Formats: sequence, structure tokens, C-alpha cells
Amino acid sequence: MILGGVLGLAGGLLGFPSTSFLTLAVLGLAGLLYGAHQLGFLRVPYPQRRAQVPHDARQRFPMWFIGGLYGLSLGLNYLTYVQTPILYLVTAAALASGNVISAIVLFLAFNAGRFAPMAVNYLPVRDIAVQNWLARRQESAAFLDGGLLIAFGAALLIFAVL
Repeated sequence: MILGGVLGLAGGLLGFPSTSFLTLAVLGLAGLLYGAHQLGFLRVPYPQRRAQVPHDARQRFPMWFIGGLYGLSLGLNYLTYVQTPILYLVTAAALASGNVISAIVLFLAFNAGRFAPMAVNYLPVRDIAVQNWLARRQESAAFLDGGLLIAFGAALLIFAVL
């Protein structure tokens, strides 16, 4: 929520309009490009961190410090390995919205989607079974992600033209 609020406020202070033709067109094209990337049709670079907290940090620091480090990394989104470029499109949309409430809602939706796979831990199943199930469906998730990016990109381009 804080990240979305900061981005929305920054966009508002920078004077970004929420629904300009240019904003919708750029976000729409980015959605199409990154959707094609996720589906394997194009290679489009996006910033990506390959590791999270260094493994040796667990031996060097107390558990409360490591817990805080993991919490900060996950909370900021950008310091962890995110398998989808949606994070960067949500960031751009939140900034471009110029509206604190809209930006917070965008990040709430993104983080709800990011949390959903972890929510299965509340079910009466073993953790290793959940991890195995998620690992077997990773390619399907990337395919779904690509489809969603293309659909939203196309929708934004249609709204830009209208």
C-alpha cells in the first residue's frame, strides 16, 4: 500500500494525467511486448534480480534481522525475484495514474495475485506437495501471464484510440 501511495503521489506531483492517449498507448504497447515475451515470441529485457537475501546471511545475522530483511525485500517487490514483468507495468501505471487511491488499488491487486500461491498453505496439505504442484505448473503460469499481458495491452490500446 505504501509503495502504491508513494508512486501515485509522485505521479500527481509530476503532473501525470491519468488517462492521456500517450499513457494508455505506451502501457498498451508495453503490455503487448511483454506478453509476447512471456509467450516466448520476443526477448524483451526487464530488470530482474536473480537472488533474494544471500544464503550465507542466515549464518551471519540473527534470525530477527534476517526476518526483517526478507520482509523488507518482499514488501518492496523490486528486491525479490519476480517471474513476470507485470510488476514494472503496474509500477508505470501507478506512477502515470497521478492518483494515490488508484495506485494503491493497482498494487493491492498485484500483491493479492502474488500472495495467492502462498495462500494454499492454509489448506490441509503438506508444504512439499504445494511446492511440487506449483513447480509443475510454472510454464502454465507463464503462459497465462503472457495471455493476460496481451489482453490488457490490447484493451489499453483500444481505450487509447477511443
